[in-house]
Amino acid sequence: MASALIAAWELVCRGFNIPDFILPTPSRIITVAIFKAPILMPHAGITAMEVLGGIIFSLLIAVPLSILMFAQPAVEKALAPFLVASQAVPVFAVAPLLVVWLGYGMASKVLMAGVIIFFPITVNLLEGFKSCQHEFRILFQLMGAGFWQTLRLLYWPWALPYFFAGLKVGVSVATIGAVIGEWVGAQQGLGYLMIQANARLNVDMVFAAILWLSVMGMSLWIFVGYLERKVIWWRP
Repeated sequence: MASALIAAWELVCRGFNIPDFILPTPSRIITVAIFKAPILMPHAGITAMEVLGGIIFSLLIAVPLSILMFAQPAVEKALAPFLVASQAVPVFAVAPLLVVWLGYGMASKVLMAGVIIFFPITVNLLEGFKSCQHEFRILFQLMGAGFWQTLRLLYWPWALPYFFAGLKVGVSVATIGAVIGEWVGAQQGLGYLMIQANARLNVDMVFAAILWLSVMGMSLWIFVGYLERKVIWWRP
């Protein structure tokens, strides 16, 4: 299906002689993405560091928060509206504020990526804890296991598939936060390069940057899937 759409895109652009500054052909985009790699690569490296920083930041917040909300249901009830609000507010509305507060450097982009990533991780991990069968909980209680021991030996292994499901969703959309932050205010990164290329009507460079971002997101998703298979080795 994807190959057919790309072929149709190529044929339409060539058949109607659509200029490259309006809609470049896929072959043109791939050519620019390859031969302009010396320009794209440094900016891609900056965006990748922002995304990885956002993933680490979100994990440091999401995992302890999920454990806290699972251990204390009152905390979950108190924080649930704020978690939902963090996703209900448009990202474009928050990005300018983060740039004002944290500056044009990497910190605002890392935080922006983290805001997008931490929600699916938090919600999925919490749901994984809650999904543990009641019989196993009773068994651990009868054996005298405390909360932290039960968390380590029962709840956490049980919730790992949910955790990796949320992490896959998070890393897939992580580039969105970083790029939006770069659009609002930055001096480097693929988002910055897209803004500069678009101002010069270098639409093929814009699409090439989008292609690099897509490869980056897919690579992260594949890596998390590989990590999931290694960590949850007992799953069929």
